[in-house]
Amino acid sequence: MTRFAKLFLTACGIASIIFPVQARYPCVPRDFDKGGTVCVCNSTYCDTIDPAERVTAGKYLVYSSSIDGLRLEKSEGNFSDSTLPSGVKYTIDRNRTYQKIFGFGTAFTDAAGINLLKLNSTDSQDKLLKAYFSSEGIELNFGRVPIGGCDFSTHTYSYDDVENDTNLSNFSLTMEDDTFKIPIIKRAQKFRGSSLKLLASAWSPPIWMKTNNDFSGFGFLHEEFYDAWAKYHIKFLDEYKKNGLKFWGLTTGNEPLNGIVPINRFNSLGWSPQGHREWIGNNLGPLLRNSEHNATKLLALDDQRFLLPWWLELVFQNEDAKSYIDGVGVHWYWDTLYPATALSRTHMRYPGKFILATEACVGDKPWDREKVMLGSWTRGEMYIKDIIEDLNHWVTGWIDWNFALNPTGGPNWANNFVDSAIIVDEEKQEFYKQPMFYALGHFSKFIHEGSKRVHLQRQKGPSALQTVAFLRPDQAMVVVVFNGRGLDVPLILVDPKRGTIRFTATKHSVHTVIYW
Repeated sequence: MTRFAKLFLTACGIASIIFPVQARYPCVPRDFDKGGTVCVCNSTYCDTIDPAERVTAGKYLVYSSSIDGLRLEKSEGNFSDSTLPSGVKYTIDRNRTYQKIFGFGTAFTDAAGINLLKLNSTDSQDKLLKAYFSSEGIELNFGRVPIGGCDFSTHTYSYDDVENDTNLSNFSLTMEDDTFKIPIIKRAQKFRGSSLKLLASAWSPPIWMKTNNDFSGFGFLHEEFYDAWAKYHIKFLDEYKKNGLKFWGLTTGNEPLNGIVPINRFNSLGWSPQGHREWIGNNLGPLLRNSEHNATKLLALDDQRFLLPWWLELVFQNEDAKSYIDGVGVHWYWDTLYPATALSRTHMRYPGKFILATEACVGDKPWDREKVMLGSWTRGEMYIKDIIEDLNHWVTGWIDWNFALNPTGGPNWANNFVDSAIIVDEEKQEFYKQPMFYALGHFSKFIHEGSKRVHLQRQKGPSALQTVAFLRPDQAMVVVVFNGRGLDVPLILVDPKRGTIRFTATKHSVHTVIYW
């Protein structure tokens, strides 16, 4: 029995119900004074996650992570025939279903690629990519890719710096694509064993297309370059296809509000909803649908959810723009200030347009003195809470930001440093898997593409737990239970088709329950 398995039984007090299963390679923990516990990996060792293999009828699996050091610790339990008398009770209602899931992912930025290659050993690099994409890791299936540079680059650049080159005859990919993006995406796909759902987003056009002649700041697209900017996106898709990579989706531009209210001085392009709808309806939309990339999904907004549904209401006044748009991308940065009901209102207003969470990270606020907080369980909980909230409000997937950063939260040409689920320490030639990594894994590893959310009916009265449930295509039921309180909470989970599960969600812990 591993040390963490023993800790799990002691903390939960359920040794008579849950039976530990030996992990393949357990976490090697390291504690940091200003943060908490990370799992340390290097060229010779990295923890892995036991697969959720089908268990016999009457049994279930539970994967647990906690503030006390559990990291996706796998255990097995037995259903009971009756509901036990105490605990917060939830009942699964398979007859009430909601959205289907596309998946979960991370972003292939220049900075992420740079940090991966700072690990001198190919074995170390492979272990990091396997942790994200393989069956021994958290099995991500999405990858967001910047079109050209973003703030997580070492400098500003575009694919065509020749002024007034409206035919884009000088368009070409850069060293960053050839070194930090394309080969790394291909390696990730090899470890996954299938293609990733790639999502492309542009931060800024070449500066000659912009009103302020700069990559950042208050600036918009000159109307005479509307068509050239649309062609620029198609050229990008063309070039990546030549390199063997096909994109699942394309957004209409990263955070259009940043070019209007340029609080952050990094790559941006300002759009009003009115300008956006004209460009989408008259330029990008028809060009995309008449290209060889016509199956690529087009996502509007790619900005904060507080803009919903207002932004879409204005954009969709152009019927052509509305017809070209498949879904909406949302970022999480002000989610704590604006209720998730905006997502549900958007779904109810436009049920044919999916919602995808396309970017999230912590340490981004000006008041975050510590950009990187190694081992912070609090930051892991922020991920858990936001993912559960999004999934309970019609979101179809959740994509993290940079897959790896350095201990200062970069590189970033604009000094817009943030935290990351994995931090690479070049000096020590090791990398650290943070609580944020395992938080994401509680969803991505178990809630497969095509899973459908099902209703969880809670008994009347307040609950300290946050929950979400999905029925997978293979008919496995997956329930994620989060306890963000400093007290243990007994849980009763009733599935009328299977029986009753009872365990204690210990203080500050998250559990993924799966059964067939």
